[in-house]
Amino acid sequence: MSEHKHVNPWIVAVAVMFATFMEVLDTTVVNVSLPHIAGNLSATIDESTWVLTSYLVANAIILPMTGWLARNFGRKRLLMTSVTGFTIASLLCGLAPNLPLLVFFRLVQGATGGAMQPLSQAVLLEAFPPHERGKAMGFWGLGIVVAPILGPVLGGWLTDTYSWRWVFYINLPVGIASLVMTKLYVFDPAYLRQEASKIDYWGIGLLALWIGSLQIALDLGQERDWFSSPFITALVAIAALGVVAFIIREWMSSEPIVDLRVFKDRTYSAGVFLMTTLGFVLYGSLVLLPIMLQTLLGYPSLQAGIAMAPRGMGSMLGMPIVGFLIGKVDSRLMVAVGLIMGAGTLIWLGQLNLNAGYWDIFWPQFWQGLGLSGIFVPLTTISMDRISREKMGNATSLFNLMRNLGGSVGIAMTGTMLARQTQSYVNVYGANVDAYSPTTRTAFEAARSGFLAAGADMTTATQRAYAALFGSVQQQATMVSFVTLFRMLGVIFLFLLPLILVMKKPRSAAGAVAAH
Repeated sequence: MSEHKHVNPWIVAVAVMFATFMEVLDTTVVNVSLPHIAGNLSATIDESTWVLTSYLVANAIILPMTGWLARNFGRKRLLMTSVTGFTIASLLCGLAPNLPLLVFFRLVQGATGGAMQPLSQAVLLEAFPPHERGKAMGFWGLGIVVAPILGPVLGGWLTDTYSWRWVFYINLPVGIASLVMTKLYVFDPAYLRQEASKIDYWGIGLLALWIGSLQIALDLGQERDWFSSPFITALVAIAALGVVAFIIREWMSSEPIVDLRVFKDRTYSAGVFLMTTLGFVLYGSLVLLPIMLQTLLGYPSLQAGIAMAPRGMGSMLGMPIVGFLIGKVDSRLMVAVGLIMGAGTLIWLGQLNLNAGYWDIFWPQFWQGLGLSGIFVPLTTISMDRISREKMGNATSLFNLMRNLGGSVGIAMTGTMLARQTQSYVNVYGANVDAYSPTTRTAFEAARSGFLAAGADMTTATQRAYAALFGSVQQQATMVSFVTLFRMLGVIFLFLLPLILVMKKPRSAAGAVAAH
């Protein structure tokens, strides 16, 4: 039995929620500030993207090692070290005088933050009795779903009102509060006694090699035109060879850094695959929508962030309901309903056009948030149900890693497909805009007359009319690309439904651990 039975589990939940919310928020809060960071530190926008890449790479490398680190250093000690390191790194990021130092401090921030999510899940699992874990996971999942959506809004507001440095300074009070509460209320369970084991240096090296290579390739791929670049081709080759060598090494090692034997459980394996694909779809659509709002529908960055809020509102409403239903309704049914709702709302977003108003964007997102809350917690409940608690830290680490990698692939793929589809649609539509088409002639003459009436001379008005026609073709082509991608992501959700049949029915709510 764990030592913290006298502590109210909800206090423990708040303590670990602070840490995780802060860490997840930092994956998206910087996005909006990149142009400001680039301008302030005399760097290009492309160079400033390393502020994001360095954080994600370090985060991804540490994530799967969390179970091993907790066994060797103790869960509470590791959590406190992580929160302390993250908070100090946040302060240093805010004080960074140039880009190389900022990237280095973000690397430290990502490395110290990587262990927070799986650790806080494992701590929550211990704190609540089995029959109350559903509610706890609902509360925890709520913070994790809301944080990435709140990030761009908060980042935009802080950058506009104060300076980009405040995006990092805001972590200081949260980190200190989390540290104090963890010190007072979080304790290691009796079965998790600190044990020194041999260090699997080969495992650590191969893990860092393949995850680092893959993450950098995904982040820079579109910018460098993927396999046209020898650098990206080399990175993908290193990642592919590295992951094969890593799997062989970990499977044969007696004390692996990441225990892959947990994949022998078919329910867990199916759950990890579902969560990876869910990361792909969720992060892919999370990136597409604000770009569409800003480039096509004319939303300023802060308003675009606010327009993304309904997804969080739907999740806030859905998470407590799902937490209450876990253990009463078959979790597999809840996941199926969530996938169908997610697919429906993405196909709904795929019906938008250039005349879309605020409410056309509000409702699909709201229902999507509601649907997603029906996937994350129940999916984790089913996946973790048959995993022994000694292996729980390792299992949650892998679960988180695969969701994050799925998200990285989703962001890279949707960005690339958007750029390439837009170009092909411009060619298709442009071929139909010719001087012999009556519709084209009418539109051209109307545009030219407008410019003439505004005071332009004939030559300037003609050039502007041509530019306006091409701009219109580009707008329509870009909009068609967005809606095609939304529909594609929706269909992917529907293809996942048969996987639910592979998963065994959970024995109880006891297995719940929020690996979102």
